[in-house]
Amino acid sequence: MSLPLLVILVPVIFGLMGFALDLGRLYLIRGELNEAAQAMALAAAAQLLGTATTPTLVANALSPPVGNGPVYNYYFGSVPVGEGSGNLSSTINPPLCYATVTDALAGNNETDCSSGQFVQISVTADAPLLFWRLLPNGESGTTSIAAQGIAGISAPLCTACGTTAFAVADQSGGADSTDFGFDASHTTVYTFYYSCTGTPPSPLGGPVLPYVILNRYDPNNATLSETDQLYQQGAQGIAATTDPTPNACTANTSTPAACINIGDIEQIEPSAAPGACNAVSATPPVLAAMCGLYTRFDTSPPGNCTTGVTDFDSLASLYAPDTDPVSYLTDYTAYAGNGRRIITVAVVDALASNTACGSMSVLGFRQFLAEPNTDGSFPNPTD
Repeated sequence: MSLPLLVILVPVIFGLMGFALDLGRLYLIRGELNEAAQAMALAAAAQLLGTATTPTLVANALSPPVGNGPVYNYYFGSVPVGEGSGNLSSTINPPLCYATVTDALAGNNETDCSSGQFVQISVTADAPLLFWRLLPNGESGTTSIAAQGIAGISAPLCTACGTTAFAVADQSGGADSTDFGFDASHTTVYTFYYSCTGTPPSPLGGPVLPYVILNRYDPNNATLSETDQLYQQGAQGIAATTDPTPNACTANTSTPAACINIGDIEQIEPSAAPGACNAVSATPPVLAAMCGLYTRFDTSPPGNCTTGVTDFDSLASLYAPDTDPVSYLTDYTAYAGNGRRIITVAVVDALASNTACGSMSVLGFRQFLAEPNTDGSFPNPTD
């Protein structure tokens, strides 16, 4: 009786040992693959710019051999995801794009990544078996595990952080809460100029559009002067400050100084009050912000930037220009850079004419593609 009983119990014992060892290892490997898929999905979603080159950018955000992004490993960090080692292999499937998160979750109605809003990344990999390989169907010594990550563009936010500290007025006078009177086809080129009194400057292209600089100056920052802070805002957006109140007009004092809320009242940078339109040069705060914006095109700004920004030498090396700084585009979908030329601007109900608290209420946000001149040269920040 003992031999038949042993024959019966051996598969049971191996099955139980498999639950103890193999199943635990499979869960670990699946967790590693999930983390890799989700990380690649986030990186790919950041490239959903709606341009003709978006599919290439999305694919390049993945790990090799599909793209040139970071390498992720599984099986205790010994096997690269997307490659293989020994009898183990893994595959990164081509990214799939969808218009809605519902479609992405269900895998329905796939669309081209140049217009998609969500991206789905799937990976499959072999996991080794130890005890379960002795059971029926385990002869290969491996089993396949799949993982999936989904990421996409979020819904419109009520708060934007790290954006440029620039504001433009609602061009529709309150009649258009979606595009605020701007060209909905995103093909119009606008000429920005600092808000001033008198005859506005001639356009470099398209309608002229006044803007102001919002107050995000931190007077308690002993390291960076006002021009340093404005230079940083132009170069990379509003940074966090030690001043708990963003400006004297903001009712919501819990808002981080690096953020702008829809509905908040904003004020102009105290030293950047609009002047006369016939001024021969920009005022120091406007010059500093424009010199920062210039870093999105080039690393060698005009001489006035080196003298107009207090710590220019130490700050200038921190910001790299766009990978596509010279293409003058009338259709933003042809843009093939890395996003440095894309700036996010607050839209307010009306521009203030002085630095006092007024009716400059934030309605929303809009993105613009900063352009070089039509001949490929870079805008002069000292103009």
